[in-house]
Amino acid sequence: MQAEPYERVTQYHETDQMGIINHINYIKWLEEARVDFLEKIGYGYEKSVEHGIDFAVLGISCKYRKMTRFREKVKIYVTPKELKPMRAVLSYRIVGEDGSVRFTAESEHCYYSSRKQRPVALNRELPQLYDLLRSYMEEQG
Repeated sequence: MQAEPYERVTQYHETDQMGIINHINYIKWLEEARVDFLEKIGYGYEKSVEHGIDFAVLGISCKYRKMTRFREKVKIYVTPKELKPMRAVLSYRIVGEDGSVRFTAESEHCYYSSRKQRPVALNRELPQLYDLLRSYMEEQG
């Protein structure tokens, strides 16, 4: 199974005075893409939240590679890079219509229980989601 990329069209309100997408928007797009990714692999984010589990961001590292402008269509590829019982690392690639990479990033997350008010092991709290992510990573090689 290969999750299709998240696709979006850039909006005017996301630009700066030069008509270029303002840097902060890329981080927002990563969140949109993470939610979309979970939906596409069969375990929507809402389902996790219903069980009291959220994906708290521990850190993000990114590299802006090429400008993106108003009304451009971009594809955001999300790839689980590391999966452990207490945390995960995801990598991202934002690609323009011309095939050029505009932005790359990695985000690190822990699994946070709103009920217990602390990080938890996903393989114990939501084994179905943990196994789904692990299987996805194994298929991707």
